[in-house]
Amino acid sequence: MLEVRNVFKSYATPQGSLPVLQGVDLTLAPGSSLALMGESGSGKSTLLHLVAGLDKVDRGSIRSGEYRLDGMSEHQLANWRRTEIGLVFQQFNLISSLSVEDNLTFQARLCGRFNAEWQTHLVQRLGLADLLRRYPEQLSGGQQQRVALGRALASRPPLLLADEPTGSLDEATSDEVLQLLLELLDGTPTSLLMVTHSQRVAARLAHRVVLQGGRLAQVAQG
Repeated sequence: MLEVRNVFKSYATPQGSLPVLQGVDLTLAPGSSLALMGESGSGKSTLLHLVAGLDKVDRGSIRSGEYRLDGMSEHQLANWRRTEIGLVFQQFNLISSLSVEDNLTFQARLCGRFNAEWQTHLVQRLGLADLLRRYPEQLSGGQQQRVALGRALASRPPLLLADEPTGSLDEATSDEVLQLLLELLDGTPTSLLMVTHSQRVAARLAHRVVLQGGRLAQVAQG
């Protein structure tokens, strides 16, 4: 599903070029999940942004299914993001002027993949049936993140990217949201790449890697 090969990325600073990623290799199979860990400033979000097509590599290649991101134009990348990935953020990023129901259906309708039966399943499984007419500001943090999960999954994307999706939640709510996410992904071909600083959260995913010194190291499972 996802193949990152020998990726390099640097940023210009007043002191000169700052290397962030130095030959990163990563593979994620369809239906699998991977936690991307590392210290603050290690480049986790940089790598996630590259995989999401929000930034471009200096050198190397990124493939997602039949698409090679490093060879695509900005227009092609925008279309790819709309149809091929789901994004979940720490701060939810819901549209404040839209109801819960409209936030949930936004991505699926945008890419022409709205499915009423799947939408009903998501609403029921995420416990949102009684909240559809509310607006984001009327929801708790955990409720908002469940809406964000539903929005990202509504189009059944091949790849789901999550940047600290439980980072702003308390431990109990974090566990609840993560459990719902993993249950919704179970048995589907959607792959999950999650940036997290939490060992406890990372342990729930199938694989774990740590970004250190600009490269990835596999973490022993168990």
